[in-house]
Amino acid sequence: MGRAKKVVLAYSGGVDTSVCIPYLKQEWGVEEVITLAADLGQGDELEPVREKALKSGASESLVVDVKDSFVKDYAFAAIQANALYENRYPLGTALARPLIAKILVEVAEKYGADAIAHGCTGKGNDQVRFDVSCTALNPNLKILAPAREWGMSREETIAYGEKFGIPAPVKKSSPYSIDKNLLGRSIEAGVLEDPKFEPPEEIYEMTKAIVDTPNEPEYLEIGFTRGIPTTINGTPKAPVQLIQELNQIVGSHGIGRIDMIENRLVGIKSREIYESPAMVVLINAHRDLESLTLTADVSQYKRGIEETYTKLVYNGLWYSPLKAALDAFVQKTQERVSGVVRIKLFKGNATIVGRWSDNSLYTPDLATYGAEDQFDHKAAEGFIYVWGLPTRIWAQTGK
Repeated sequence: MGRAKKVVLAYSGGVDTSVCIPYLKQEWGVEEVITLAADLGQGDELEPVREKALKSGASESLVVDVKDSFVKDYAFAAIQANALYENRYPLGTALARPLIAKILVEVAEKYGADAIAHGCTGKGNDQVRFDVSCTALNPNLKILAPAREWGMSREETIAYGEKFGIPAPVKKSSPYSIDKNLLGRSIEAGVLEDPKFEPPEEIYEMTKAIVDTPNEPEYLEIGFTRGIPTTINGTPKAPVQLIQELNQIVGSHGIGRIDMIENRLVGIKSREIYESPAMVVLINAHRDLESLTLTADVSQYKRGIEETYTKLVYNGLWYSPLKAALDAFVQKTQERVSGVVRIKLFKGNATIVGRWSDNSLYTPDLATYGAEDQFDHKAAEGFIYVWGLPTRIWAQTGK
């Protein structure tokens, strides 16, 4: 079943993506498979992953460090848009997919490949994100998804790999399916598939249990420049460093855990557990700073834009005309979103306790009830008359 001669495969080192290599060659007649592993800050040693691909039959095995771009071009854009899927999930996994797709396409073009491939199954969101993103970036590339079509159980997949020298996992170290990158972790499967059960403490890695968190609050000041976080407690931080430090600080107070029933794009409800300490706090802080620096109508209108933006990203439409148009709107709104937000971290709570900005629209002599009050109270009577006029007329003409 020949579909392509040279293929670039998104590679993680797991069973499915490893088996994809001989499967593409043996079953689909692919002549050459080049693997690509993206370093997104997952913390794993990627050299063994690179070597495993070669042993599994790849002609070339690439590892690309994209952490800086991941934060600057994807995470920071999502923060500016206050992107929380279903108002809870800060898109840690979803944001990685368009970046992986981008480098897949770049490598395919560089090496003259005629197709890209991935190991996604037919039930998840990632297959949509990869397929649609790659098509948007280069519609001439074929997209191959062996695991979506081969119909093998996990046991059969392992057995197939063993025939071609791919060692079976010594043991399944965890019953959970975990995806991890710099922005957080997503955990599913195992006992988590029953939504009535409390997640066991063992699944968490980035956040402490409340009983183990400090007994004194910690205060944190996050500085933003045009909607982008740039400082922690007054000290400038590089993008990757900022996320790493916030994950550690915030997670140590038990903040950033999310347990939700999520509506997947493919129509399935799934129980998802996320840890995303830095992103949760950054989005809340950014939204608060906007309340100080944006006019009421812009702030309120942006809420609807944010929901649409978030759905586009979750649904794999990062590279779409509507997403590009919304990007332009969001960027315009961020021109004055600069300042500092002060947060109190304590026992699983991140409470915003202060904010200030040179672009603040908060006017003390108008807001105060003290002697310094400059608001023209007499103007209120005429305003109320005009504002309430349609309601007055409606009432007068009613039965």
